[in-house]
Amino acid sequence: MKNILLIGGSYGIGLAIAKELEHKNNIFIASRTAEGLENLNVTHIPFDVLTDNLDKSLLPDIIDGVIYCPGSINLKPFRGLKIETFESDMQINFFSMVKVLHSILPQLTASNQSSIVLFSSVAASMGMPFHTSVAAAKGAIESFSKALAAEYAPKIRVNVIAPSLTNTPLADKFLNNESKQEKSAERHPLKRFGQPDDLAKMACFLLEENSSWISGQIIHVDGGMSTLLVNG
Repeated sequence: MKNILLIGGSYGIGLAIAKELEHKNNIFIASRTAEGLENLNVTHIPFDVLTDNLDKSLLPDIIDGVIYCPGSINLKPFRGLKIETFESDMQINFFSMVKVLHSILPQLTASNQSSIVLFSSVAASMGMPFHTSVAAAKGAIESFSKALAAEYAPKIRVNVIAPSLTNTPLADKFLNNESKQEKSAERHPLKRFGQPDDLAKMACFLLEENSSWISGQIIHVDGGMSTLLVNG
């Protein structure tokens, strides 16, 4: 069985990933709360990415895969954004992720071939209004992942999933009524918004041996939004 570490895996996409993986792997979830994990066969480690150092003594000597789930969605006009918003988005999306990966690098390199899965956004590759702060943070993730993948190949694979709007607690204010849901679905060529399982299945695939020849990729799981123009 592989040792898999989820950072922030107690709800949304992270919880969906944990449910997919728990029966075939040793799952360690480092998150602020264990709420939602009660019926899962996982080891919970109390951890806040913004304030805590990850207690590596609670982790195995070998980590075969890590998925970093924390993120943010700050959608505001650029003229109304303060520099603190950009700093906050960079902190949770990028700097905290770098800190975690740096701390567990010995365990990742101890694996025969470990896999890192990160999350970006469709906004990092498409020019979307009101996304300047989050697009900057997610763009940093994408560029970082390619450089890291090159540096540690073939020992560590690094890939990024770039979703569009997905039905998670983080996106609740954008999907909290039927009208918003209909408008969001209509914006996507596949005529629906994302669900946690859509992202969880891709994340799990990128941890598996079936994906052992995939690294340095930005994989869009976005209902076709980033590449398809349907009906003009």
